[in-house]
Amino acid sequence: MFLTEVPLVYWLALGALALAWRSIYNGTKLTATFIGSLSQSKKHGSIDRYNDLHSSDSSKERNTKYEDLVSSYYDLATEFYEWGWGSSFHFADKRKGENFAAAIMRHEHFLAGRLNVAKGAKLLDCGCGIGGPARNIARFTGASVTAVTINQFQVNRGNALCKQENIADQVVLEQANFMKLPYPDNSFDAVYAIEATCHAPDRNGVYSEIYRVLKPGGNFACYEWCLTDKYDANNAFHRKVKKDIEVGDGLPDMCHTSVCTKALQKSGFKVLEARDYAEEAHAEAWFTPLTPSWNPFVWPRFQFNPIMFRMMPIILSAFEWMRLVPSGTSKTQVMLQAGGVGCQQGGLTGIFTPMWLMVGEKPRK
Repeated sequence: MFLTEVPLVYWLALGALALAWRSIYNGTKLTATFIGSLSQSKKHGSIDRYNDLHSSDSSKERNTKYEDLVSSYYDLATEFYEWGWGSSFHFADKRKGENFAAAIMRHEHFLAGRLNVAKGAKLLDCGCGIGGPARNIARFTGASVTAVTINQFQVNRGNALCKQENIADQVVLEQANFMKLPYPDNSFDAVYAIEATCHAPDRNGVYSEIYRVLKPGGNFACYEWCLTDKYDANNAFHRKVKKDIEVGDGLPDMCHTSVCTKALQKSGFKVLEARDYAEEAHAEAWFTPLTPSWNPFVWPRFQFNPIMFRMMPIILSAFEWMRLVPSGTSKTQVMLQAGGVGCQQGGLTGIFTPMWLMVGEKPRK
């Protein structure tokens, strides 16, 4: 039989099978890498210490111990994030025709466009994770990026990925506390932060440090995690959502959008823009990836369906018993699941946004 005589339906079926096999293969490979990484990890035993930091209702105590809180959180969460989300640890809505990866990159490029920089500029990424946005923004702008995170594990992983992607000459990750940046005044042409300064115990403190290292005339652009006008502190469900997000995402405390905007202004910035970017027209809301799905090819939504939600901790507990992963891994998964559910409920009710967009300019003297 000639190939042209084969019915179109067979070619479509063959193509679908090939795509399914590729998804299964890539998913299996990624999961094997994830389990292998966990098996060598010594960090997940610290889950009880992390939970102890959040056991108190006092945000003052968590703010005081924020360095330990945030670094401990990312010791626990980084491998899970990379496995389930990719190398850019942030949300993004989807526009028409976009897939998940395209939406993530467009979200980063949009923020980078607010920096108003040219090729060769020096940028600072405050709270870089494993450097996914830094690498994408460096390629997009042609700038060099110094990316800082408080967590040394993320620094090591991010720099390894920079070498792997042949961009280590343009992007460097360094361990630093963005409340006490180790750089001279007026060091950078622009600074950005993507869903990171929410970890700061004091917004005025972190914005003031960014202001200090930014050159006059330079821009600071960020996406902030904030409570919105719809949040009601007297509503028990709202308070639970807030707490779930804080515990599941390593936050000392969450504040209202107005607190961030006022802190940016108080730090010396001329506020060019302050709005909820989540309210832009979109084809799919930012919290959709956290909404349960029964489709095994829709990730990470599949892991939030009722069966997977309950099975994952059991599976990881079994892996702990077999010593394939370290003790505490299942507790880490439960913590992250609760954070994901909190974010989804916060987005669905509108009481929380992970993309309060702010752009500030450091005035020229």
